[in-house]
Amino acid sequence: MEQEKLFRPINSLFDFTSLELNPPGELIVRNLSDMDFMYQDQDKVTEILQKNDPMIYRFYNVEIPETAGHLQHCISMVFPGKIGQEYYMTKGHFHEIEDTAEAYLTLRGQGRMVMQSTEGETDIKEMKKGTITYVPPRWAHRCVNTGNQPLVFFAVYRGDAGHNYGIIEEKGMKKIILEEEGKPVIKDNPRYEN
Repeated sequence: MEQEKLFRPINSLFDFTSLELNPPGELIVRNLSDMDFMYQDQDKVTEILQKNDPMIYRFYNVEIPETAGHLQHCISMVFPGKIGQEYYMTKGHFHEIEDTAEAYLTLRGQGRMVMQSTEGETDIKEMKKGTITYVPPRWAHRCVNTGNQPLVFFAVYRGDAGHNYGIIEEKGMKKIILEEEGKPVIKDNPRYEN
């Protein structure tokens, strides 16, 4: 029986000024065109995409084996902005292995973590510098930037967890965060499909 090659310890360095990770690992970028259907105001989406394709968020995935026993981790940043009244946000996901928890440490900015369980329960937590948000198993999660600077956070989860974006892409989430009178408000998603 062949023994698995020993994975060596690593260090990564995040630069708080340039917002870059070194070594960068895998940089994944999500522009509006990657998630245009997720926003409520489809007329505004069309109008914006006729002019440009803004970056909504990006994340640096540290190169760790996607296998049991390892801890995947990443640095993500959601840029400030809105599509109509709806703030920039991540796509949101469950994990392919539903019994996966995830922890988030907010490093900069402000926002909300929107969560929804497989049973349809919802919870929303504030994200600001220093908050540690624990996402239990079987909860989808999405980060929403409600501030005027990048929302930057560190996330860690089991190496073999995988991501299931499909359910959120297909059904949406029950709650959305909009700006009304200059403040973030939580609303029921009128497009949510049970």
